[in-house]
Formats: sequence, structure tokens, C-alpha cells
Amino acid sequence: MYFNLSYSMNIQTLLEAKVKEGFLALFETTLPTVEFQATRKDFEGDITIVVFPMLRYKKGNPAQIGESLGGYLVENVKEVIACNVVKGFLNLVIDDSVYLQSFNAIYTQGNFGLSSKSKDVVMVEYSSPNTNKPLHLGHVRNNLLGYSVAEILKASGHKVYKTQIINDRGIHICKSMLAWKKYGNSETPDSTGMKGDSFVGKYYVKFNDAYKKEVSTLIANGSSEEAAKKQAPILMEAQEMLLKWEAGEVETVALWKMMNSWVYEGFKITYKNLGVDFDTLYYESNTYLLGKDVIEGGITRGVFFKKEDGSVWCDLTDEGLDEKLVLRSDGTAVYMTQDIGTAIQRVKDHSDINGMVYTVGNEQDYHFKVLFLILKKLDFSWAAQLYHLSYGMVDLPSGKMKSREGTVVDADELMLEMTDTAKNISQELGKLDGYSEEEKSDLYRIIGLGALKYFILKVDPKKRILFDPKASVDFQGNTGPFIQYTYARIQSILRKAKFDFSLEVKSISTSLHSKEKELIKQLELYPDIIQQAAKNYSPALIANYTYDLVKEFNSFYQNVSILGETNESKKIIRVQLANKVAYVIKSAFSLLGIQVPNRM
Repeated sequence: MYFNLSYSMNIQTLLEAKVKEGFLALFETTLPTVEFQATRKDFEGDITIVVFPMLRYKKGNPAQIGESLGGYLVENVKEVIACNVVKGFLNLVIDDSVYLQSFNAIYTQGNFGLSSKSKDVVMVEYSSPNTNKPLHLGHVRNNLLGYSVAEILKASGHKVYKTQIINDRGIHICKSMLAWKKYGNSETPDSTGMKGDSFVGKYYVKFNDAYKKEVSTLIANGSSEEAAKKQAPILMEAQEMLLKWEAGEVETVALWKMMNSWVYEGFKITYKNLGVDFDTLYYESNTYLLGKDVIEGGITRGVFFKKEDGSVWCDLTDEGLDEKLVLRSDGTAVYMTQDIGTAIQRVKDHSDINGMVYTVGNEQDYHFKVLFLILKKLDFSWAAQLYHLSYGMVDLPSGKMKSREGTVVDADELMLEMTDTAKNISQELGKLDGYSEEEKSDLYRIIGLGALKYFILKVDPKKRILFDPKASVDFQGNTGPFIQYTYARIQSILRKAKFDFSLEVKSISTSLHSKEKELIKQLELYPDIIQQAAKNYSPALIANYTYDLVKEFNSFYQNVSILGETNESKKIIRVQLANKVAYVIKSAFSLLGIQVPNRM
């Protein structure tokens, strides 16, 4: 990534024009583009021009071409005060006044990095749980990614709607319902003191325990395994319950509503603790019949075709895919049908939407390729702005999770474990003398959740993660707590600064320290990083930028005196730098859904 001092004056734009001007004057040749990059830290300079691409337009020794151009720039651009050439790289030294102008613009801009421009309106879907069990570690990554991408899109200038579709119907829901009816003895979350989603999830596990026993009994009595799995009495009862639900049978629907209400209360607690929210909710029980009318209309237009058995398909072979079923021969819908209908319904509900982001695991990559292609074939203008935020699974050292066996990592338990881990490590380090118990508890939660979120979000979404709770709470290295600790350190500096450091410093009697320059350069990148993260739907870009900023600040902190500086102008600039770094850390972490503590 190149160096871009853009706020008071775009030095790169100026240099590009002057390099082209110099190239024409020196070599009588037009240069169409100029390539910039950051100067390597072992060379003197602030911004580097790459000479090698110029050889296409002017044959010669790249070092000599660089020397000639460098001399021209020093003579004709007052902001360039020196230069040096290393092979084919022209390193330019920029005058301190440019840094000061740029930093003053950064410091006085209240919403530095956040765009106010109105761009596309995007709906971001995430979470989308089943109502037969609590949220687990996989849901945690889904929620953190979806929420963060929504916040990044907002910061980049988009209007965003956050949504989820709750999978509240189907055979898996009936399994929990039937198990509670059989074995529950009318107990409730209140009577047992259990959280509602965990309570219902307990009965999903009970169903599968009973189902396994019945399958084993049938096999022992001579049935084949395949037949036993289909004919287990408890499964057949669940299938019958699903038919009753679909028929609107009063008692079944009442049971469904009651148990789902328990789950929703549990989900609310988890979402609040995780720090995510939604603007709108969709329920599969309301959307599972959507899309059928669209399919009928699509047949007429030739988007879909009927086979002899009456089933309806979409031919995607020209796009390198296969034929996709969209209606069964009996006229019932498949998941693709309702996803088509739900997408259309969302645009009807929010007429300003012109794009959607679906946060769903990578096992559904093919499904979304097909969905997006079908919506394009149906000629919806917004179909060109659909994105599948595909992500890899989260593994633990103990292995893969299986919800039906009750071996999932419960999201609530994970958050509690992270808080406890933060507590144990903080106590070992002995950093919390003078804190009240309430302050300690709040800090453990902020550190623990920050560690969890940062560990997950710093990784590219497409990559699989092996999550190590203890490693994530390390106070050194690329971790949430390391960055939070730096923020708290800066707050301590600001508390000790008993003077007015809001004054604008327009000049100083001595040159800026190289560490001050590096920090200003790093701050300059923040707005561009937000735009890149939005374009790539990648919180990892924000996370790793913040880590780089913190590393740069700590190097600055260790190499220069801040409050001990005797030059008043320099002292003000250094405190302002620390203050703006803290602002960017807090801003960037808010885009990741992470809090920062004032003391640690």
C-alpha cells in the first residue's frame, strides 16, 4: 500500500503530475502512469516512485532515469526536499510541513475515516438460527462477521438494513416439540431456571437419544439399518406432528408458538451479550410458501421449464452449472423457491434496497451461485448486487461440533469461558490494583469478548479457524487485548496531560521525528482501509490495520518522549497524535463490535 497524504494536500497527485511533466521535459516522452509504493524502512524517504515500469517508454539504466527525475522533482517541487535512488526505486523525502498540514486536517476532522456520502442501500443477513437449539460457536462467527460487515458498509457511506431469517418450522423443530410433549412433564424455562433456547435444545438432544435407541431396537429385531432409520416410531410421530402444523391444527400450533417464544427470549439474551442487533426479522413460517407465484410466471417467460412428471427446473448448464429443481412434481416448494421469494419480498418491504449480503457458511456456496443466477435471469436489477459472505467453519482443539449429540460449543458458555479466561490472565498479571469488583467484572467481560471477536474477525472470512481461547487473550501480539491495552495506555497519557493540547501547531522549530512521520502515514490510511474493507466485505482488513497502527504507536511511544518533551509545539503534536490514534482504535474496533476500556 502506498503513502497517501490526502487531507491538506494530496502530495501523491501533485507528484504524479510533476513526474509526468519531468519525464516529458527530460526525455521528450509521455508517461501515462506513475507507480508509487511506501518507502522501505531501511531506506531514507517517505514515498517511493518505481522506475522499472517507465522502461517501456524510455530505454536506459533505471538508476540513471531515477536520478534525473529525482533532481527534477527536488528543483521543481518545494515539498520534495531530498531524494535517493536504490536500483530502480526513487525514494523522495517530503518536507515536514506537508506532514503537519496533513495531520492538522486529520486531527480537526471529527469523523475522520467515516464517509458521509450516500451510496447503495444494502440489506445484510446474518445469524438465521434454528429454533430448536441455542446459538453455538458457528453462529458466533456468523454473527460477528455479518454485524461487522454491516457496520463497515455503513462507515463507508452505505445505508444498511440488518436482518435475519429465523428457521422456525420443519421436522427439526417438531423433534424438540415432540420430545417436550413426551418427556417434559410440563416443565418450563422458568420452572427449571434454564435459558429458553438451552431448555428447548435439551429436548432436541432427548429426541435424538430416543431415536437412536429405537433404531438400535429395530435393527436388533431384524430390520435393515436404512429401514430402521425411516421406521423408528418417534420419527414417524415427528413427521405426523409436522403435517398437523402445516394443516394448522390448534394444539400443535399453540405448542409451536409457546416453545418458539422460549427460544426467542434466549436468543435476545445471547444477542445482547454478543453485542449484535437487527433492524428487521423474517420467519421461515411466513416465507416458506413465497416464490411459487414467481416460478409460475417464470415458466411463461422461459426462465423455467416443466418436466414430464410436473416438476419445474431452471437450466443453468450454459453458465457451467446444472439443472436446478425449483418446484417438486407435487407442487411443493424447495429451499431455493422460498429464497427466491424471500429476496423479492425484502425489496418489496424496503423499496430502496439495491443490494443484499448473505452471511452463510461455505457449504452453501453452490446454493447461492444458483440463487443469484436465477434472480438475474428473472431480470431483477438488484440481482447484480448480491453477495454471498461465505466463511469457513470454526474448529476447537477438541474437534468438530455436533448439535444433535449435544456436543456443540454453546455461544453463552463460550462467552462466559472467555470472560473467565480474561479474569485468570489479568489476575496473573496483577494489573488491576485499585479496581472495584464491579469494575473488574466489566473489564473481564470487555477483554474476554474483545479477545473472542478479534481472534475470529482478524482472519479472512473464507479461511477455516482453529479457535484457541487462551491464545486469544494474550496481552502480546496480534490480539484484541494487546490493542485494548494500548488504547488504555493512551487514555492514561491523556489524563496526565494537564494542558490544552487542542491548539493547531502550524510549524515547529525542529524537524519531525521519523516515528511521528510513520504514525501520521499510518493514520492517513484509515479512510482507504474502510473503503477496501467494505468493497471486499472483510473485517480482517480493519482488524489487521488496527494492529499495524498499534504497533506503530508503541514504536513511537518507546522512541520519543511525549509528556516529557520540553519543546511545547512538539509536546502538543505528540499528545494530539496519541489522541488521534486512540480515536482510530476506538472507531475501528467499533466496526468490529469490540469495546475499548479506558483503564486496564
